[in-house]
Amino acid sequence: MKNLKLKAARAAKDMSQQLLADVVGVSRQTINAIEKGDYNPSIKLCLAICHALDKTLDELFWDGE
Repeated sequence: MKNLKLKAARAAKDMSQQLLADVVGVSRQTINAIEKGDYNPSIKLCLAICHALDKTLDELFWDGE
């Protein structure tokens, strides 16, 4: 399942996939794969992404369904 919430939060902070990847210490391809729903990140990576985007785990990674 695509993570449109992550993509939207990244865009709202005017961050490219590469910039977010650099901030959290992964490749741009990893961020792309997470956004496309092709990769399930570790909790550690989820937390790093949330911290970088000033969001909570629920806001970015909880589907609610």
